Amino acid sequence: MQNANINFSASPITNKKYALPTKLNDKQNLDLFIEENAQKKIVVVQGLGFVGAVMSIVCANSFKDEYAVIGVDLPNKENFWKIKSLNDGIFPLSVEDKKIDLFFENSIKKGNFYATYDPYAYSLADTIIVDINLDVQKNVKDDNLLESFDLDLTSFKSAISSIGENCKEDVLVLVETTVPPGTCSKVVAPILKTKLNDRGLNDSRVKIGHSYERVMPGPDYIDSIQNFYRVFSGVDKKSIIATEKFLKTIINTDQYPLTMLNGTNATEMAKVLENSYRSMNIAFIVEWSRFAEESGVNLYEVVEAIKMRPTHSNMMFPGIGVGGYCLTKDPLMASWSRKNIFRSEPLAQSEVSVKINDQMPKFAFEFFTSRYKESLDDKKVLFLGVSYRGNVGDTRSTPVSLIYDLFLSNGANIYLNDPLVPFWEEKNIKVETSIDSSLSKKIDVIVISTGHTLYKSKRFIENLMKKPELVIFDTIGMLSKNQIKLIETKHKIFVLGRGDLK
Repeated sequence: MQNANINFSASPITNKKYALPTKLNDKQNLDLFIEENAQKKIVVVQGLGFVGAVMSIVCANSFKDEYAVIGVDLPNKENFWKIKSLNDGIFPLSVEDKKIDLFFENSIKKGNFYATYDPYAYSLADTIIVDINLDVQKNVKDDNLLESFDLDLTSFKSAISSIGENCKEDVLVLVETTVPPGTCSKVVAPILKTKLNDRGLNDSRVKIGHSYERVMPGPDYIDSIQNFYRVFSGVDKKSIIATEKFLKTIINTDQYPLTMLNGTNATEMAKVLENSYRSMNIAFIVEWSRFAEESGVNLYEVVEAIKMRPTHSNMMFPGIGVGGYCLTKDPLMASWSRKNIFRSEPLAQSEVSVKINDQMPKFAFEFFTSRYKESLDDKKVLFLGVSYRGNVGDTRSTPVSLIYDLFLSNGANIYLNDPLVPFWEEKNIKVETSIDSSLSKKIDVIVISTGHTLYKSKRFIENLMKKPELVIFDTIGMLSKNQIKLIETKHKIFVLGRGDLK
Protein backbone atom coordinates (compact mmCIF):
# COMPACT_ATOMS: atom_id res chain seq x y z
CA MET A 1 0.00 0.00 0.00
CA GLN A 2 1.20 3.49 -0.74
CA ASN A 3 0.86 6.26 1.81
CA ALA A 4 1.28 8.73 -1.05
CA ASN A 5 -2.28 7.89 -2.05
CA ILE A 6 -3.98 8.55 1.29
CA ASN A 7 -7.40 10.01 0.70
CA PHE A 8 -7.67 12.83 3.21
CA SER A 9 -10.77 14.21 1.51
CA ALA A 10 -12.99 11.89 3.54
CA SER A 11 -14.72 13.33 6.59
CA PRO A 12 -12.94 12.05 9.71
CA ILE A 13 -15.22 10.34 12.21
CA THR A 14 -12.76 10.24 15.09
CA ASN A 15 -13.80 7.80 17.79
CA LYS A 16 -12.72 9.44 21.06
CA LYS A 17 -13.73 6.52 23.25
CA TYR A 18 -10.53 4.59 22.52
CA ALA A 19 -7.48 5.63 24.51
CA LEU A 20 -4.08 6.03 22.90
CA PRO A 21 -2.29 2.65 23.01
CA THR A 22 0.54 2.28 25.50
CA LYS A 23 3.63 1.31 23.48
CA LEU A 24 2.68 -1.91 21.67
CA ASN A 25 -0.05 -2.92 24.14
CA ASP A 26 -3.55 -2.22 22.85
CA LYS A 27 -5.36 -4.72 25.08
CA GLN A 28 -7.53 -2.10 26.79
CA ASN A 29 -8.98 -0.83 23.52
CA LEU A 30 -9.41 -4.33 22.11
CA ASP A 31 -11.29 -5.53 25.19
CA LEU A 32 -13.52 -2.45 25.01
CA PHE A 33 -14.16 -3.10 21.33
CA ILE A 34 -15.14 -6.72 22.04
CA GLU A 35 -17.38 -5.64 24.93
CA GLU A 36 -19.21 -3.18 22.69
CA ASN A 37 -19.64 -5.87 20.03
CA ALA A 38 -20.82 -8.61 22.35
CA GLN A 39 -22.56 -11.58 20.70
CA LYS A 40 -20.85 -10.88 17.37
CA LYS A 41 -18.39 -13.29 15.79
CA ILE A 42 -14.87 -11.88 15.63
CA VAL A 43 -12.96 -11.71 12.34
CA VAL A 44 -9.33 -10.62 12.41
CA VAL A 45 -7.64 -9.61 9.17
CA GLN A 46 -3.85 -9.92 9.25
CA GLY A 47 -2.43 -7.25 6.97
CA LEU A 48 -3.97 -3.87 6.19
CA GLY A 49 -2.45 -3.43 2.76
CA PHE A 50 -3.99 -3.19 -0.68
CA VAL A 51 -6.23 -6.22 -0.12
CA GLY A 52 -6.54 -6.51 3.66
CA ALA A 53 -7.90 -3.01 4.29
CA VAL A 54 -10.75 -3.53 1.82
CA MET A 55 -11.35 -7.13 2.91
CA SER A 56 -11.78 -5.83 6.47
CA ILE A 57 -14.64 -3.50 5.60
CA VAL A 58 -16.26 -6.11 3.34
CA CYS A 59 -16.39 -8.45 6.35
CA ALA A 60 -17.68 -5.60 8.54
CA ASN A 61 -20.52 -5.21 6.03
CA SER A 62 -21.40 -8.89 5.71
CA PHE A 63 -24.95 -9.31 4.42
CA LYS A 64 -25.47 -12.72 6.05
CA ASP A 65 -23.83 -12.42 9.48
CA GLU A 66 -22.84 -9.84 12.08
CA TYR A 67 -19.09 -9.58 12.49
CA ALA A 68 -16.85 -7.43 14.61
CA VAL A 69 -13.69 -6.97 12.56
CA ILE A 70 -10.17 -6.19 13.76
CA GLY A 71 -7.44 -5.31 11.30
CA VAL A 72 -3.87 -6.04 12.41
CA ASP A 73 -0.61 -4.88 10.92
CA LEU A 74 3.03 -4.75 12.02
CA PRO A 75 4.12 -2.12 14.57
CA ASN A 76 6.41 -0.08 12.36
CA LYS A 77 6.52 3.50 11.10
CA GLU A 78 4.97 2.50 7.78
CA ASN A 79 1.85 1.21 9.52
CA PHE A 80 1.32 3.55 12.49
CA TRP A 81 -0.17 6.23 10.21
CA LYS A 82 -2.37 3.62 8.52
CA ILE A 83 -3.79 2.27 11.79
CA LYS A 84 -4.40 5.74 13.21
CA SER A 85 -5.98 6.84 9.94
CA LEU A 86 -8.44 3.92 9.97
CA ASN A 87 -9.39 4.52 13.59
CA ASP A 88 -9.84 8.24 12.87
CA GLY A 89 -12.34 7.47 10.14
CA ILE A 90 -10.07 8.13 7.16
CA PHE A 91 -9.66 5.25 4.73
CA PRO A 92 -5.96 5.10 3.71
CA LEU A 93 -6.38 4.36 0.01
CA SER A 94 -7.21 6.67 -2.85
CA VAL A 95 -9.72 4.61 -4.79
CA GLU A 96 -12.24 5.00 -7.57
CA ASP A 97 -14.86 2.69 -6.05
CA LYS A 98 -17.48 4.75 -4.23
CA LYS A 99 -18.64 1.64 -2.41
CA ILE A 100 -15.46 1.71 -0.32
CA ASP A 101 -16.38 5.05 1.27
CA LEU A 102 -19.92 3.77 1.81
CA PHE A 103 -18.78 0.51 3.40
CA PHE A 104 -16.17 2.22 5.57
CA GLU A 105 -18.55 4.91 6.82
CA ASN A 106 -21.13 2.22 7.59
CA SER A 107 -18.59 0.24 9.66
CA ILE A 108 -17.73 3.40 11.61
CA LYS A 109 -21.41 4.03 12.36
CA LYS A 110 -21.88 0.42 13.42
CA GLY A 111 -18.72 0.55 15.51
CA ASN A 112 -17.69 -2.91 14.30
CA PHE A 113 -14.24 -2.21 12.86
CA TYR A 114 -11.03 -1.43 14.71
CA ALA A 115 -7.37 -1.41 13.61
CA THR A 116 -4.41 -2.31 15.80
CA TYR A 117 -0.85 -3.62 15.83
CA ASP A 118 -1.30 -5.79 18.94
CA PRO A 119 -1.19 -9.56 18.24
CA TYR A 120 -3.46 -10.00 21.28
CA ALA A 121 -6.23 -9.50 18.70
CA TYR A 122 -5.63 -13.04 17.39
CA SER A 123 -6.69 -14.50 20.73
CA LEU A 124 -10.15 -12.98 20.26
CA ALA A 125 -10.78 -14.29 16.74
CA ASP A 126 -13.18 -16.92 15.50
CA THR A 127 -11.77 -16.43 11.99
CA ILE A 128 -8.39 -15.03 10.98
CA ILE A 129 -7.85 -13.96 7.36
CA VAL A 130 -4.22 -13.78 6.20
CA ASP A 131 -3.74 -10.94 3.72
CA ILE A 132 -0.05 -10.14 3.94
CA ASN A 133 2.53 -9.58 1.21
CA LEU A 134 4.74 -12.39 0.01
CA ASP A 135 7.27 -11.07 -2.45
CA VAL A 136 9.65 -12.68 -4.92
CA GLN A 137 13.12 -11.15 -4.87
CA LYS A 138 14.34 -10.60 -8.42
CA ASN A 139 18.04 -10.31 -9.20
CA VAL A 140 18.43 -8.41 -12.46
CA LYS A 141 21.33 -7.31 -14.63
CA ASP A 142 21.97 -3.68 -15.58
CA ASP A 143 19.68 -4.01 -18.60
CA ASN A 144 16.81 -5.21 -16.34
CA LEU A 145 17.18 -8.80 -17.57
CA LEU A 146 16.13 -11.28 -14.90
CA GLU A 147 19.17 -13.28 -13.86
CA SER A 148 17.84 -15.20 -10.86
CA PHE A 149 15.15 -14.98 -8.20
CA ASP A 150 14.34 -16.23 -4.72
CA LEU A 151 11.47 -16.30 -2.29
CA ASP A 152 12.07 -15.77 1.42
CA LEU A 153 9.31 -17.19 3.63
CA THR A 154 10.81 -15.81 6.85
CA SER A 155 8.34 -12.94 7.31
CA PHE A 156 5.39 -15.08 6.24
CA LYS A 157 6.35 -17.79 8.74
CA SER A 158 6.75 -15.15 11.44
CA ALA A 159 3.24 -13.87 10.73
CA ILE A 160 1.76 -17.38 10.95
CA SER A 161 3.74 -17.99 14.15
CA SER A 162 2.24 -14.85 15.67
CA ILE A 163 -1.20 -16.27 14.99
CA GLY A 164 -0.29 -19.66 16.49
CA GLU A 165 1.14 -18.04 19.63
CA ASN A 166 -2.16 -16.28 20.37
CA CYS A 167 -5.14 -17.92 18.62
CA LYS A 168 -7.87 -20.19 19.95
CA GLU A 169 -7.44 -23.90 19.24
CA ASP A 170 -10.59 -24.08 17.08
CA VAL A 171 -9.98 -20.94 15.01
CA LEU A 172 -10.38 -20.85 11.24
CA VAL A 173 -7.24 -19.49 9.58
CA LEU A 174 -8.12 -18.52 6.02
CA VAL A 175 -5.09 -17.76 3.84
CA GLU A 176 -5.86 -15.34 0.99
CA THR A 177 -2.24 -14.41 0.32
CA THR A 178 -0.88 -15.75 -2.96
CA VAL A 179 1.55 -18.44 -1.83
CA PRO A 180 3.64 -21.15 -3.50
CA PRO A 181 1.67 -24.40 -3.96
CA GLY A 182 2.22 -26.57 -0.90
CA THR A 183 2.42 -23.68 1.58
CA CYS A 184 -0.76 -24.27 3.57
CA SER A 185 -0.13 -27.99 4.07
CA LYS A 186 3.66 -27.91 4.43
CA VAL A 187 4.26 -24.54 6.12
CA VAL A 188 1.13 -23.05 7.69
CA ALA A 189 -0.30 -26.24 9.22
CA PRO A 190 2.95 -27.43 10.86
CA ILE A 191 3.63 -23.98 12.36
CA LEU A 192 0.14 -23.60 13.80
CA LYS A 193 0.06 -27.13 15.20
CA THR A 194 3.50 -26.71 16.81
CA LYS A 195 2.58 -23.38 18.40
CA LEU A 196 -0.72 -24.76 19.73
CA ASN A 197 1.09 -27.80 21.14
CA ASP A 198 3.62 -25.52 22.82
CA ARG A 199 0.73 -23.77 24.57
CA GLY A 200 -0.82 -27.07 25.68
CA LEU A 201 -3.78 -26.75 23.32
CA ASN A 202 -5.41 -29.34 21.07
CA ASP A 203 -3.80 -28.99 17.64
CA SER A 204 -6.40 -31.18 15.94
CA ARG A 205 -9.14 -28.56 16.20
CA VAL A 206 -7.54 -25.77 14.20
CA LYS A 207 -9.02 -25.24 10.73
CA ILE A 208 -6.89 -24.01 7.80
CA GLY A 209 -8.41 -22.90 4.53
CA HIS A 210 -7.15 -21.24 1.36
CA SER A 211 -9.15 -19.03 -0.99
CA TYR A 212 -7.16 -16.61 -3.10
CA GLU A 213 -8.48 -13.13 -3.73
CA ARG A 214 -9.10 -11.81 -7.22
CA VAL A 215 -9.09 -8.15 -6.29
CA MET A 216 -9.35 -5.81 -9.27
CA PRO A 217 -8.34 -2.24 -8.41
CA GLY A 218 -10.59 0.39 -9.92
CA PRO A 219 -14.30 1.27 -9.82
CA ASP A 220 -15.37 -2.34 -9.09
CA TYR A 221 -12.99 -2.94 -6.19
CA ILE A 222 -15.64 -4.10 -3.69
CA ASP A 223 -17.48 -6.16 -6.29
CA SER A 224 -14.28 -8.04 -7.17
CA ILE A 225 -14.41 -9.37 -3.60
CA GLN A 226 -18.10 -9.57 -2.83
CA ASN A 227 -19.61 -10.24 -6.26
CA PHE A 228 -17.15 -12.52 -7.99
CA TYR A 229 -16.35 -16.21 -8.28
CA ARG A 230 -14.12 -17.77 -5.62
CA VAL A 231 -12.10 -20.97 -5.50
CA PHE A 232 -11.54 -22.51 -2.07
CA SER A 233 -10.36 -25.55 -0.17
CA GLY A 234 -8.88 -26.63 3.16
CA VAL A 235 -6.19 -28.90 4.56
CA ASP A 236 -8.85 -31.37 5.77
CA LYS A 237 -12.60 -31.92 5.69
CA LYS A 238 -13.47 -29.77 8.71
CA SER A 239 -11.38 -26.93 7.26
CA ILE A 240 -13.19 -27.15 3.92
CA ILE A 241 -16.58 -27.03 5.65
CA ALA A 242 -15.59 -24.06 7.84
CA THR A 243 -14.08 -22.15 4.92
CA GLU A 244 -17.16 -22.63 2.75
CA LYS A 245 -19.47 -21.58 5.57
CA PHE A 246 -17.51 -18.38 6.18
CA LEU A 247 -17.13 -17.40 2.52
CA LYS A 248 -20.89 -17.69 2.03
CA THR A 249 -21.35 -14.87 4.55
CA ILE A 250 -19.21 -12.32 2.67
CA ILE A 251 -19.60 -13.36 -0.98
CA ASN A 252 -22.79 -13.27 -3.04
CA THR A 253 -22.70 -17.01 -3.68
CA ASP A 254 -26.29 -17.08 -4.98
CA GLN A 255 -25.08 -15.35 -8.13
CA TYR A 256 -21.40 -16.32 -7.92
CA PRO A 257 -21.21 -19.92 -6.68
CA LEU A 258 -18.06 -21.10 -4.93
CA THR A 259 -15.78 -23.65 -6.56
CA MET A 260 -14.34 -26.24 -4.20
CA LEU A 261 -11.11 -28.00 -5.09
CA ASN A 262 -9.80 -31.13 -3.43
CA GLY A 263 -7.05 -29.54 -1.34
CA THR A 264 -5.06 -26.38 -0.69
CA ASN A 265 -2.30 -27.49 -3.08
CA ALA A 266 -4.91 -27.22 -5.83
CA THR A 267 -6.24 -23.78 -4.85
CA GLU A 268 -2.70 -22.44 -4.41
CA MET A 269 -1.82 -23.77 -7.86
CA ALA A 270 -4.99 -22.28 -9.35
CA LYS A 271 -3.95 -18.74 -8.40
CA VAL A 272 -0.40 -18.90 -9.75
CA LEU A 273 -1.52 -20.81 -12.88
CA GLU A 274 -4.21 -18.20 -13.53
CA ASN A 275 -1.64 -15.40 -13.50
CA SER A 276 1.07 -17.43 -15.23
CA TYR A 277 -1.30 -18.08 -18.13
CA ARG A 278 -1.97 -14.37 -18.48
CA SER A 279 1.74 -13.62 -18.23
CA MET A 280 2.48 -16.13 -21.00
CA ASN A 281 -0.26 -14.61 -23.16
CA ILE A 282 1.25 -11.14 -22.77
CA ALA A 283 4.80 -12.36 -23.41
CA PHE A 284 3.64 -14.21 -26.51
CA ILE A 285 2.51 -11.02 -28.22
CA VAL A 286 5.85 -9.27 -27.68
CA GLU A 287 7.70 -10.95 -30.55
CA TRP A 288 4.66 -10.54 -32.79
CA SER A 289 4.71 -6.82 -32.03
CA ARG A 290 8.29 -6.66 -33.26
CA PHE A 291 7.33 -8.69 -36.36
CA ALA A 292 4.43 -6.37 -37.14
CA GLU A 293 6.61 -3.28 -36.73
CA GLU A 294 9.24 -4.72 -39.06
CA SER A 295 6.75 -5.83 -41.72
CA GLY A 296 4.58 -2.72 -41.89
CA VAL A 297 1.54 -4.31 -40.24
CA ASN A 298 -0.99 -2.82 -37.80
CA LEU A 299 -1.05 -5.58 -35.18
CA TYR A 300 -4.09 -4.08 -33.44
CA GLU A 301 -6.18 -4.66 -36.57
CA VAL A 302 -4.81 -8.17 -36.90
CA VAL A 303 -5.63 -9.07 -33.30
CA GLU A 304 -9.11 -7.51 -33.54
CA ALA A 305 -9.78 -9.65 -36.61
CA ILE A 306 -8.63 -12.80 -34.82
CA LYS A 307 -10.68 -11.95 -31.72
CA MET A 308 -13.85 -12.39 -33.77
CA ARG A 309 -13.24 -16.08 -33.31
CA PRO A 310 -14.55 -16.92 -29.79
CA THR A 311 -11.75 -19.40 -29.05
CA HIS A 312 -9.22 -16.56 -29.45
CA SER A 313 -11.12 -13.73 -27.78
CA ASN A 314 -8.54 -13.31 -25.00
CA MET A 315 -5.56 -12.65 -27.26
CA MET A 316 -3.56 -9.70 -25.92
CA PHE A 317 -2.68 -6.43 -27.60
CA PRO A 318 0.81 -4.89 -27.70
CA GLY A 319 1.81 -2.79 -24.72
CA ILE A 320 4.48 -1.13 -22.64
CA GLY A 321 4.76 -4.04 -20.20
CA VAL A 322 3.34 -5.87 -17.21
CA GLY A 323 2.84 -4.23 -13.83
CA GLY A 324 1.01 -4.66 -10.56
CA TYR A 325 1.57 -7.03 -7.71
CA CYS A 326 0.59 -10.40 -9.22
CA LEU A 327 1.64 -10.89 -12.84
CA THR A 328 5.17 -9.68 -12.16
CA LYS A 329 5.86 -12.42 -9.60
CA ASP A 330 3.30 -15.25 -9.56
CA PRO A 331 4.86 -17.33 -12.39
CA LEU A 332 8.17 -17.22 -10.50
CA MET A 333 6.43 -18.19 -7.28
CA ALA A 334 5.01 -21.26 -9.00
CA SER A 335 8.41 -22.23 -10.38
CA TRP A 336 10.00 -21.69 -6.95
CA SER A 337 7.43 -24.02 -5.41
CA ARG A 338 8.14 -26.79 -7.90
CA LYS A 339 11.89 -26.55 -7.25
CA ASN A 340 11.92 -25.96 -3.49
CA ILE A 341 8.80 -27.62 -2.10
CA PHE A 342 8.22 -30.45 -4.54
CA ARG A 343 11.91 -30.92 -5.49
CA SER A 344 11.39 -31.07 -9.23
CA GLU A 345 12.41 -29.14 -12.33
CA PRO A 346 11.49 -25.45 -12.63
CA LEU A 347 8.62 -24.18 -14.75
CA ALA A 348 10.88 -22.93 -17.52
CA GLN A 349 8.27 -21.35 -19.79
CA SER A 350 6.69 -19.47 -16.89
CA GLU A 351 10.09 -18.07 -15.92
CA VAL A 352 10.78 -17.02 -19.51
CA SER A 353 7.44 -15.18 -19.68
CA VAL A 354 8.49 -13.00 -16.74
CA LYS A 355 11.90 -12.32 -18.31
CA ILE A 356 10.23 -11.21 -21.55
CA ASN A 357 7.59 -9.10 -19.82
CA ASP A 358 10.20 -7.36 -17.65
CA GLN A 359 11.96 -6.31 -20.87
CA MET A 360 8.87 -4.85 -22.56
CA PRO A 361 9.54 -1.24 -21.46
CA LYS A 362 13.06 -1.57 -22.93
CA PHE A 363 11.59 -2.86 -26.21
CA ALA A 364 9.18 0.10 -26.23
CA PHE A 365 12.03 2.55 -25.74
CA GLU A 366 14.04 0.95 -28.54
CA PHE A 367 10.99 1.13 -30.82
CA PHE A 368 10.75 4.86 -30.13
CA THR A 369 14.45 5.65 -30.60
CA SER A 370 14.55 3.70 -33.88
CA ARG A 371 11.95 6.14 -35.27
CA TYR A 372 12.78 9.33 -33.41
CA LYS A 373 16.08 10.20 -35.04
CA GLU A 374 16.94 13.19 -32.84
CA SER A 375 18.93 13.16 -29.61
CA LEU A 376 16.86 13.18 -26.43
CA ASP A 377 19.30 15.58 -24.74
CA ASP A 378 17.28 18.37 -23.08
CA LYS A 379 14.12 17.29 -24.90
CA LYS A 380 11.00 18.00 -22.84
CA VAL A 381 9.07 14.74 -22.51
CA LEU A 382 5.63 14.46 -20.92
CA PHE A 383 4.63 11.03 -19.61
CA LEU A 384 0.88 10.53 -19.47
CA GLY A 385 0.36 8.04 -16.67
CA VAL A 386 2.63 6.40 -14.10
CA SER A 387 0.16 3.82 -12.79
CA TYR A 388 0.57 0.26 -14.06
CA ARG A 389 -3.04 0.11 -15.23
CA GLY A 390 -5.60 2.45 -16.71
CA ASN A 391 -8.08 4.19 -14.37
CA VAL A 392 -6.25 2.85 -11.32
CA GLY A 393 -3.97 4.77 -8.96
CA ASP A 394 -1.44 2.01 -8.33
CA THR A 395 2.29 2.25 -9.13
CA ARG A 396 3.37 -1.13 -7.77
CA SER A 397 5.84 -2.66 -10.27
CA THR A 398 4.62 -0.27 -12.94
CA PRO A 399 6.33 -0.78 -16.32
CA VAL A 400 6.47 3.01 -16.65
CA SER A 401 9.37 2.94 -14.19
CA LEU A 402 11.91 1.41 -16.59
CA ILE A 403 10.96 3.41 -19.66
CA TYR A 404 11.04 6.55 -17.51
CA ASP A 405 14.58 5.62 -16.42
CA LEU A 406 15.62 5.04 -20.03
CA PHE A 407 14.35 8.42 -21.21
CA LEU A 408 15.97 10.07 -18.19
CA SER A 409 19.36 8.38 -18.70
CA ASN A 410 19.33 9.53 -22.33
CA GLY A 411 19.13 13.19 -21.32
CA ALA A 412 15.39 13.92 -21.45
CA ASN A 413 13.75 16.45 -19.14
CA ILE A 414 10.64 14.64 -17.94
CA TYR A 415 7.25 15.91 -16.78
CA LEU A 416 4.78 13.47 -15.24
CA ASN A 417 0.99 13.47 -15.33
CA ASP A 418 -1.41 11.05 -13.70
CA PRO A 419 -4.92 12.04 -12.54
CA LEU A 420 -4.89 9.32 -9.86
CA VAL A 421 -1.32 9.42 -8.54
CA PRO A 422 -0.26 12.76 -7.01
CA PHE A 423 3.01 11.28 -5.77
CA TRP A 424 5.07 8.45 -7.25
CA GLU A 425 6.34 6.85 -4.07
CA GLU A 426 8.87 4.47 -5.63
CA LYS A 427 10.56 7.38 -7.42
CA ASN A 428 9.92 9.92 -4.65
CA ILE A 429 8.54 12.35 -7.24
CA LYS A 430 5.48 14.61 -7.27
CA VAL A 431 3.12 14.00 -10.18
CA GLU A 432 0.88 16.61 -11.80
CA THR A 433 -2.76 15.49 -11.71
CA SER A 434 -4.17 18.24 -13.94
CA ILE A 435 -3.89 17.40 -17.63
CA ASP A 436 -4.54 21.04 -18.55
CA SER A 437 -1.58 22.13 -16.44
CA SER A 438 0.67 19.49 -18.02
CA LEU A 439 -0.33 20.39 -21.57
CA SER A 440 0.30 24.09 -20.90
CA LYS A 441 4.05 23.39 -20.74
CA LYS A 442 6.41 23.54 -23.69
CA ILE A 443 6.74 19.89 -24.79
CA ASP A 444 8.73 18.10 -27.47
CA VAL A 445 7.47 14.55 -26.91
CA ILE A 446 4.38 13.03 -25.28
CA VAL A 447 4.51 9.41 -24.14
CA ILE A 448 1.09 7.84 -23.50
CA SER A 449 2.19 5.30 -20.90
CA THR A 450 -1.00 4.41 -18.98
CA GLY A 451 -4.49 3.77 -20.32
CA HIS A 452 -6.43 6.33 -18.30
CA THR A 453 -9.66 7.13 -20.15
CA LEU A 454 -8.85 10.82 -19.82
CA TYR A 455 -6.05 10.45 -22.37
CA LYS A 456 -8.41 9.65 -25.22
CA SER A 457 -11.19 12.07 -24.30
CA LYS A 458 -12.50 14.58 -26.82
CA ARG A 459 -11.26 17.50 -24.73
CA PHE A 460 -7.77 16.03 -24.48
CA ILE A 461 -7.52 15.55 -28.25
CA GLU A 462 -8.80 19.09 -28.85
CA ASN A 463 -6.19 20.53 -26.48
CA LEU A 464 -3.51 18.37 -28.09
CA MET A 465 -4.33 19.80 -31.49
CA LYS A 466 -3.77 23.33 -30.14
CA LYS A 467 -0.16 22.49 -29.25
CA PRO A 468 2.73 23.34 -31.57
CA GLU A 469 4.04 20.42 -33.61
CA LEU A 470 5.41 17.61 -31.41
CA VAL A 471 5.96 13.85 -31.33
CA ILE A 472 3.45 11.51 -29.68
CA PHE A 473 4.37 7.97 -28.67
CA ASP A 474 1.37 5.76 -27.87
CA THR A 475 2.78 2.72 -26.07
CA ILE A 476 -0.56 0.99 -25.45
CA GLY A 477 -2.66 1.57 -28.55
CA MET A 478 -4.76 4.08 -26.63
CA LEU A 479 -5.78 6.26 -29.54
CA SER A 480 -8.44 5.28 -32.07
CA LYS A 481 -7.99 5.22 -35.86
CA ASN A 482 -9.88 8.47 -36.26
CA GLN A 483 -7.92 10.15 -33.48
CA ILE A 484 -4.62 9.07 -35.03
CA LYS A 485 -5.77 10.30 -38.43
CA LEU A 486 -6.59 13.72 -36.95
CA ILE A 487 -3.39 13.94 -34.91
CA GLU A 488 -1.30 13.08 -37.97
CA THR A 489 -2.46 16.29 -39.65
CA LYS A 490 -0.35 18.27 -37.19
CA HIS A 491 1.89 15.99 -35.13
CA LYS A 492 4.15 13.01 -35.67
CA ILE A 493 2.80 9.86 -34.00
CA PHE A 494 4.29 6.43 -33.27
CA VAL A 495 2.21 3.52 -31.92
CA LEU A 496 3.83 0.43 -30.45
CA GLY A 497 2.94 -2.63 -32.52
CA ARG A 498 2.00 -0.63 -35.61
CA GLY A 499 4.37 -0.98 -38.48
CA ASP A 500 2.07 0.91 -40.83
CA LEU A 501 2.87 4.25 -39.17
CA LYS A 502 6.32 5.32 -40.29
